[in-house]
This record gives sequence, structure tokens and C-alpha cells, in this order.
Amino acid sequence: MNISNVNLKVLVMDTDYYALQAVNSYLAWDRRTRVTFLAESALDMWAELDRTPLAELPDVVIIDADHMGGPQALAHAVQRLRGRIPNVMVICLAQLADPALVEAAANARVRGYLLKGEVRLQIAWAIVYGINHDFIVTTTIAKVAEGMFHHRIFHAKTLPEPRQYPELTDRIRQAIKLCVVEGMPANLAADEMGISLHTIRGYIKEGYRIMEAYDENEYPVDMTPQERAFMRFTAFADEAPPDEDDEAEENGKKPKS
Repeated sequence: MNISNVNLKVLVMDTDYYALQAVNSYLAWDRRTRVTFLAESALDMWAELDRTPLAELPDVVIIDADHMGGPQALAHAVQRLRGRIPNVMVICLAQLADPALVEAAANARVRGYLLKGEVRLQIAWAIVYGINHDFIVTTTIAKVAEGMFHHRIFHAKTLPEPRQYPELTDRIRQAIKLCVVEGMPANLAADEMGISLHTIRGYIKEGYRIMEAYDENEYPVDMTPQERAFMRFTAFADEAPPDEDDEAEENGKKPKS
């Protein structure tokens, strides 16, 4: 994958301030996603969309499904978003797996229904994964949906597992998480881990080497090692290409039964 080939403008709406900031920080690390606005309520979201020029409207809107006012209100919000931005990709984030909301989202043809506690710092990878699939879900949503007789839910794609790096020890992984994911200065991370500054720098260097060895993606030449490390650390495991049903849905054709 050439990372430079994806460039998505993203609006995020979440009533939880801390969740909103977390999603913003995770998306900011990934150059494929550019956050254009953070809305703490549906009213803020609509006000922003009303004043945004056509050329600057988001490609992706992430909405807090739990606080849209129930299944009917969620469906209406998605319909309204499509009226403003015809080709928008809508992704629902939620704290809980509510079957009624999942079904409403599927009927409204959102691109994904994801639990915050499962997607977490892989949100940018989830958005990009959604480009090639009709409907994506996290693991718990997939389990809840097993008894739901709905075409899109039945054929939903569960997000892949995180990419595995067998050579990353727990200590190296902890150093990468502190210094790369959380952005902690090396000296503070060293204190947190009870090791020397020299040792933690060695962990980081080794972690970068290991992750690079497992990654075939192409990155912009001006991307920093820290940016690349974040993307590699949060990447999904490699997966097979989209199946025939996905390709048929994207082309507006009826999938094979």
C-alpha cells in the first residue's frame, strides 16, 4: 500500500470530550486522515457542516451512535448527512453493543459500527479498511449480530486482528507505547519503566527495526520515524483482497447468493 494515495478529511462528533480528544490524537498521527472539526454535540456538527464550503466538506463523518437519540434519530441523522454530503462515509462509534442501533445503522447504510473499546488507537486503519468493504464491525458487534437476519449485518467484515510482531518483547513494546503512542519524552518513559535513558533508546531503536522488517507499505519521504512507528504499531494484520460480494456491492450489483 502506498500511504500517500489516501487522503481523507474527517469530522468527528462525540459527546464524550475525552473520547473525542483521543480519536483526534490517533487520527492526527496518520497522514491518511485529516481531522477538520471536532463536534461535542449533533448541533455543533450540523452548524459546522452548514458553514463549510462544498470543497471542504468531510469525506468521513464519525458519529457517537449512543447519543444520537435512539435508532430512528440515528437513521435520520445519517440520511441528513447524505443530503449534505452525498458520498460521505459514515462510521458509528459506540460504547455498548445495542442491537437496535446496529440494525438502524445497517439500514441507513453506514460504513461501519465499531466499539470504542475495541477499535481504540486503530481508528485510522479502520477507516481505511472501510473504504474497501460494505460494512465493517468490531468483534463484539459481530458476535451480537450473529442472530440478526439482515443482509448487510450478515455479510459484515470484522476488523482484522492487530499486526503481530513476534520479536517485540514486552519491554520493547512498552517503550514504543510510552514514547510513540503516548508521546512521552524518553527520559520520562525511562523513569516510568525503571531503566536508563540509554536502555530505553536502545529499545526504541530495536522496536523500529523489528516493525520495519514486517512492513511493506510505502511512506512519504518526509514522514518521521516516529510517525512510521505509530502506523506500524497500530496496523492490522495483512488480509486477503475484498471478496466478490464486497466488489459487487461497491459496483452497485447484487452479490451472489
